[in-house]
Amino acid sequence: MVDEQTFVATVLENERMLYRVSRSILRNDNDCLDAVQEALSRAWARRNQVHPDHLRPWLIRIVINECHNIQRKSRRMVPTEEIEAYAGVYDPPDTFLRDALDSLEERLRLPLLLHYLEDFKISEIAAMLRIPQGTVKWRLHKARKQLRIEFDEEVSGDESHGS
Repeated sequence: MVDEQTFVATVLENERMLYRVSRSILRNDNDCLDAVQEALSRAWARRNQVHPDHLRPWLIRIVINECHNIQRKSRRMVPTEEIEAYAGVYDPPDTFLRDALDSLEERLRLPLLLHYLEDFKISEIAAMLRIPQGTVKWRLHKARKQLRIEFDEEVSGDESHGS
C-alpha cells in the first residue's frame, strides 16, 4: 500500500523517465504527455494496490499499457494536418541518434531504453514487459547489433563524403 507522499515523491523522481518510456513507443509528443498523464491518473486511483518497493516498475507498466491504448486508437486516424504542420520544422541536434533509435522496432527499442538509459536489470525489464529474461537479453543483443550496423553505415558514409 503506497501513501500519497511516497506516490508523489516517486512520480516526481521518475517523471522524465516515464516520458522517455512513452516516447520510445509513441512518436507524437502530445500523445506521450497524454499517455503519462492518463497512466498517472490510473495509478493514483489504484495506488493502494501496490507495494512501495514495486511502485516504479508498476508505473512503467501502466505507461506502456496506456501507450498501447493510444496506438490502438490512433490507428483509426490519419493525422495529415499534423504531418504537414510539423514537416521539416523541428530538427533535433542528435537527429542521427534519434533516427537510429526510431528505426528500431518498439520491441527492441523499449528494452534498450529501460536497460541502458534507465539502468533497469534484465530481470526487472522481463517483469515489466511480461517476457522471459532470455527474450530481454536477445532483444538487447539484436538492438545493439542493428544500431552497430546503422553507426557503421553512417561512419562509412561520412568518410566517403569527407574525401
